Amino acid sequence: MASDSDKTGNAVEIDRLALVLAKEPGSKAFLPLAEEYGKAGMWEEAAAVLEDGLKTYPSFITAMVALGRTYDQMNQPVKAKAILEEAVKLSPENLRAHRTLAKIYVAQGAKDAALRSCNVIIAVNPQDQEALSLRATLGAPVSSAPVEAPRPIRTRQPGKPIREAVAPPLETAQSNTTAAEAAVFDAEEQPETVSRSPHGDLVPITSTVASPSDEHKGAVVTQLEQWLTSIQARRRDRKHPSESRLPTS
Repeated sequence: MASDSDKTGNAVEIDRLALVLAKEPGSKAFLPLAEEYGKAGMWEEAAAVLEDGLKTYPSFITAMVALGRTYDQMNQPVKAKAILEEAVKLSPENLRAHRTLAKIYVAQGAKDAALRSCNVIIAVNPQDQEALSLRATLGAPVSSAPVEAPRPIRTRQPGKPIREAVAPPLETAQSNTTAAEAAVFDAEEQPETVSRSPHGDLVPITSTVASPSDEHKGAVVTQLEQWLTSIQARRRDRKHPSESRLPTS
């Protein structure tokens, strides 16, 4: 129960807001004034202020919901239901409107409508105990926990840029991790096929993975001999440059 000091403070605030509204009849000061009337239990005064204010602001959702709740406090469910249903048409996820509507629907035996309002509340706030309790009394089955959407992960394939992919289920992801990583490392650790000589010449090297045929080996040996002969000739030219310029007979 409110103390005398609270009542006095409430009365002072009502007088102040009433004066503000009297000076600015077209302002939205009617809403806080109606709220103060409601705190004082003056529901008829609150309803009158809200009705007048909604004539100027007919689509003011907060005021519509406040009026519906005020009608509910005044035991006028028909009026409360009408204004609150109009409010949820404009604001489908208004929890305060659905909370009052659910109670009205239950009282009127409109089970399906009450469940719809409860479901809207729970969809926005899954831990709303009031809506969960009311939903349970209506005999609704307990829904399972929502499934979390798969998170994107980054994957890489040999020779291709990193791309986005959808994470597989946990049981398959664990079994595929080793194989995927092995494929990446195998691709990155392939042995080189050429190297450079001390003089900067490219020289093919033998792969430790593949097993070349005898014919291929012979071709490689022949090419190596040709490169070595060319290298030796250039070395000889560098050591005896005058010999390379001797006239031929």
